[in-house]
Order: sequence, then C-alpha cells, then structure tokens
Amino acid sequence: MSEVLITGGNGFLGKGLAKKLMKNHRVILGSRNNVLNKIASEETGCESTPLDVTNFQSIKDALCRYKPNIVIHAAATKFVGLSEKFPLECTDINVQGSMNLARACIESNVKTVIGISTDKTAPPIENIYGLSKALMERIFISLNDINKTKFACVRFGNIAWSTGSVFPIWKKMMTTNNLIESTGPNMRRFFFNINDASNLVITSLENIDSVCGKILTTKMKSAKISDILNIWCKHYKTKWIQINERQGDSIDEFLIGENEIKNTSEIILKNKEYFLIDFNKKMENNLKEPLSSFNSEKLNNKEIISLISEYND
Repeated sequence: MSEVLITGGNGFLGKGLAKKLMKNHRVILGSRNNVLNKIASEETGCESTPLDVTNFQSIKDALCRYKPNIVIHAAATKFVGLSEKFPLECTDINVQGSMNLARACIESNVKTVIGISTDKTAPPIENIYGLSKALMERIFISLNDINKTKFACVRFGNIAWSTGSVFPIWKKMMTTNNLIESTGPNMRRFFFNINDASNLVITSLENIDSVCGKILTTKMKSAKISDILNIWCKHYKTKWIQINERQGDSIDEFLIGENEIKNTSEIILKNKEYFLIDFNKKMENNLKEPLSSFNSEKLNNKEIISLISEYND
C-alpha cells in the first residue's frame, strides 16, 4: 500500500479525494490549520499532519515523517476576490508554496506529484489568482523531465459546494435574509461535482506515464449564473438581486485558451473523453477552437437541480 500526502487536505477536495484514495492507499492530510486537520481526520479516518507550503522545512518534515510515494498539491489561495485584495498572500501560497513543494519532493525522491489547477489559468488570464496558478502549472510541467519525480497537473472548473464557492455562500444568504446577492448573474462558469473532481485526479494518477509533463482536464458543462439562480430560487422559494461585480471577475472562463489549442488533443481514458495539454509539443490532431463557458455544452435544468441540491437538501 503506497502513501499519499494531500496538501490542503482538510479542504472540501482533500476530504473527498481522501475517501476515494484510502481504499487502496494510506492517505495523510496536510495543512497549516491544526483545528481543521483534526476535524478532517475524524471525518475521513485518515491521518493528518501540520504542513505549511510557504515553509520549506515544514514540507520536508512531513515528507521525512511519512515518505509518501504520491503528493497531491491542493493547497492554495483560490478565491479571486481574496487574491485581488491580498496579492502577496496569494503569491506566497500559490507560487512560492508550489516551488517549495516541488523542490522538497525532488529532494525526497517522491515518485509522483499532481498539481490541482483551475480554468482561470487558461488565456486570457484576468486576475492574480489565475496568474498564480498558471505559474504553478508551468513550474510543475517544466520540472518533469529533469529528475525522477513525475509531475502533472489537472485543471478544474468550479466544484459545486466546495469551501467558499457560490453555493454555500448563497445558502448562507438565503438562510439569513431569504435573499441572494449576486455579483455576476450574466457570467457563465464551468461546474462539476466533487466526485468528478476526485475522479479526474485519480485518472491522472492511474495514467501518470501518459500524462506526466502535461495538464489533464475533462469535458465539462457550463451554465449562466442567472439560470442557476432562477432554478435555485424556484427550488428553495427565495429571491435574488444583482449587486456590484468583483474586481478580477470575467464574463466567461476558458478551459482551453486560444494560445493552447495547438498544444491540446482529445484522448480517451476508461471510455471517457479528456483533454491533454502539452506545452512542449504541437499536437497533430489538435483542437480547432478554444473551449470556453460560452461555447461549451450547457447544463440542463435537471443537472443544475442535482448540483444545487447535492450537499444542501
């Protein structure tokens, strides 16, 4: 049984991943918040350890203690508004923290490192959060060929009900005032659930020889925020209004940007379609156009209801 260390392991994704991975692996959840570590450990049955990615020695201590074969890097400052307000904190964690982790994993001969990334890294990048995660992608991919450690990244859309995402925020507003305030009802976003997100990571691990040095993402559907709000309000019998938009937000997100299509191909893994991005190679059967929340397939009403009720009802 191999050991898996998940940085940012006490978060929504870390706990969801842990529950799937612990069937075949010994899973350790690492985070700098010891209170949340304890709660996550109790919820999942996994071990937890103090781990601050901004502190190189903290990472080395965790690697020395548990000697993981696999490290899944989910620790991040991931909120657009927070990253615009506190850019140094965002850069410290998402860029310097990723550099620290990569160096420590190479020194400790970790076999596989998977970086969790976001659709906000695809060009055009419009906020500090997207820039910071784009740097993480490039750092990990560039390091793959210079040592025995295999690096890969997976690119996510919005995970429904993840910590700090719109759904729990809307739920709190609804519960408190019976009114939801939306900064971007005209925006379109990619959405998928925690099961899909976890499976994307596991697929990358199971196919690491094919995806190392590359970014793996899956076909996702998108939805206009106002469409989700209208279904939400009908389902939960509440109301919504529009308020001022946040700095750094954009109308659409790109899963594959214009500058990336020549490096992107479609692949089939376990009878499912994925996209594989290789910055170091022009693909023969590359995509012909960018994939954005504007031109992607849209979630239908039934799928939206399933997303909004999955962790709420």
